[in-house]
Parts: sequence; C-alpha cells; structure tokens
Amino acid sequence: MTTATAPSPTSTAPTPHQVWKRARGLLIALLILVIAGVTFAAVRSGTNYGHLDPRSADAKGSRAAAELLKARGISVTVATTLDEATTAAGPDTTLLVTGPNLLTPAQQRRLHEATTASTGRTVLIAPGPAAASRLSPGVRTEPHRPVSPLPPSCAFPAARSAGTADMGGVRYTAPDSTATACYPSDGTPSLLILKGRGDSDTVLLGSPDFLHNERLDQQGNASLALQLLGSRPHLVWYLPSLADPSATSDDGSPDNNDNGNDTNGGGNGGEASGEESDFLDLIPSGWLWGTLQLTLAAVLAAIWRGRRLGPLVVERLPVSIRASESAEGRAGLYRKANARDRAAESLRAAARTRIARLAGVTAREAHTSDVLLPAVSARTTTTGDDLSTLLFGPAPADDAALVLLAEHLDALEREVRTS
Repeated sequence: MTTATAPSPTSTAPTPHQVWKRARGLLIALLILVIAGVTFAAVRSGTNYGHLDPRSADAKGSRAAAELLKARGISVTVATTLDEATTAAGPDTTLLVTGPNLLTPAQQRRLHEATTASTGRTVLIAPGPAAASRLSPGVRTEPHRPVSPLPPSCAFPAARSAGTADMGGVRYTAPDSTATACYPSDGTPSLLILKGRGDSDTVLLGSPDFLHNERLDQQGNASLALQLLGSRPHLVWYLPSLADPSATSDDGSPDNNDNGNDTNGGGNGGEASGEESDFLDLIPSGWLWGTLQLTLAAVLAAIWRGRRLGPLVVERLPVSIRASESAEGRAGLYRKANARDRAAESLRAAARTRIARLAGVTAREAHTSDVLLPAVSARTTTTGDDLSTLLFGPAPADDAALVLLAEHLDALEREVRTS
C-alpha cells in the first residue's frame, strides 16, 4: 500500500465569532440584571434601615411613631453609639434603648450609671435576663409569651388611656411592690415601670411590636407609644450596634447567654427576645429578593440553553469526495496515530472479501479461517501456515512490514484470480 501525506485536518473547535454569537444573549441578560441590581441598591441605599429604626418606613420600622412624636413637638434624635446616648441623657429626655441585649456587660453597666444619674425616663425594649439584671437590678424575667392584644389591667394613666394594646413577649417581675405592672400575660406583666430618683423612671417593655409601622394604627398602640415616649420634650432613640467602638473595650463582648439576645443591629428586640430567631429573619429582605431574581434568571437561562433542536435532517454534501482521496486521508490518519494494527486489519479484511468471491466462499464465511483457507489453498501454491499468517496473522511490527503485507496480499489476489 502506498502512503501519502494526509491533508491538514480541519479544526472543529468553535471560532471566537461563533462563541460570541452563542453566548451574547446570556451575557446581555446578565449585564442587564447586574445593572438593575446596582441601580436598585443605589436607590435604596440611603433609605433602607433596620427594625425599630425611626427613619424606616418598612413594616417593622418605626417612622410612623417618630413622625407622630415630632408632630406633638417632641424632638427625636437618633443615637447609634453609647457615647451619643449617654451624653444626650438628661432630666428632660426620654432614652429609648431598642436593643439592650446587643450591649456588652461593660456597656450595660455604663448605661445604667448614666441613666441613674440623668433623672430622666429610660425605656428598655425586651431586655433579657442578663440585660435586665444590669440595667434594672432586681428585676426577674419570665419566659416569652406570644404578642397579642392585652388589656392594661393597671392604674398607670398612660396605659389606662391607651387601653388594649399589642403586648406580651418577655415578662418581668418587680423586686418590690412600688413598681407599676401593666399588660399581664398569664398573670405576669409585660410592661413594668420602676421609679427612680425624683421624677426618673425605667420602663421595661416585653415586646416592641406596638411601635412597628404595621401595628401602630391597631388597638391603642399609637396612644401608648406617644405617652410612653412623649412624656419629656426630648427623645433619644438609641440603636445599639456591634460596630460601636465601645463594644470592644475591656470586659466584654455581647452577652450571648441572654435569652433575649437581639441579633438585629437595628434593634429588633421584640422578635429576638425570649425566643430564637429563624435564620431567614436575619437576612435583609433585599437579599432574599435579589436571590429570587437570580434563581429565576438561572432557570430561564437553563431552559433557553437546554431547548430541543428537533430531529436530525439528512443534508447532501456540498461536494463529492473521490474514493482515492478518502483512502489517502484515512491512511494519513492511521500513520499519524501509528495504528499499523488497524491498517493491517483493514487491508486483510478487504483482501479476504475479494478472494472469497473468487474462491467460491460466501461473504458470510469470508472471515472464517476454517472455511476460507482450504478454498484458497486449492487455488494457490502458498502453504497453509504462510497463507494463514498472510490472511489472519498478527499486526506488522513497522511500516516496512505493513507495506510488504500489502504487496503479498495483492500477489495472492492475482494468483487466485488467474488460477
């Protein structure tokens, strides 16, 4: 068999232009999604606050209560550090602490000293056992109860005027009988007022739900909020945060042993106090919405890329290839791969098929040595062992042996044809 240099194979890898045509739709969709996400985040970055934040208009925010207080002439100041809160405390000030459980033990003791000396009002949202013991010594906490409309059941004027309100949550027991206890749940109050020096007092609330925007217009929630937080001309709305530099000082980290541990930097005391928060409650709503959008985009992209292309269609080749060119190309591939065994078997199989017709052997038995060899031996002078090696032998050891095999097969075919 004569060998020829095979033509350089044509690459089947997609060209850059083809890759761009296939991927541009998905890339454009991802680009639009990213731009929309960045724009959405930029628009909301200045107005997205946490729970109980007086600047937040979300359902769990407290902007409505803050605006009502401002309309009554109460100045509302937001404090995000302990220094700001203690500096602003005074006899004509109400200090609202939205997340006392986020404070370290050192911060809690420092806050208690400042509020005791201020002779103003201090409102604590759902402090747990550890926080309550430091911010209001002697007060004991009771297990959490669900928030529900409760009657005041006390003589406190603000509670009697407000009437039924959404209370419950953590419950408190006073150390003595001088405290005012309101809104009992299972017999234990969820609003406790402790008298201090002069006109000062400390208010413990078991739940902040009545301050949320979504509940302020229900029951007597608005009235209770205005009277508790508007008894002084100034209100300091303290939102404790783990980012406060004072949280890293001396003896502490946030008190994780507190049953009312507030896990939300914005002061979600009511939802976190007394019961463990669900993991999804700790994720901002914007992230959940963004994840949902990305998931939907991924599903649509998968459906688009996984579409069915339909059945195969037979297409006529644009050009006809001569048999000699096909044989030369195949031989070139065999040579490049050093596949002498495959080339030798192809030569022998073709020779056996042609010789079988000349020797009177059926095509079905052309490749059976027990049938083909006796028929060919009767027409040639080649001995049986040599004939078996020629038609059914092992693969050639090198290219020269392969060429020699092709020549012997041609000679055998001519001999059988002329016999």
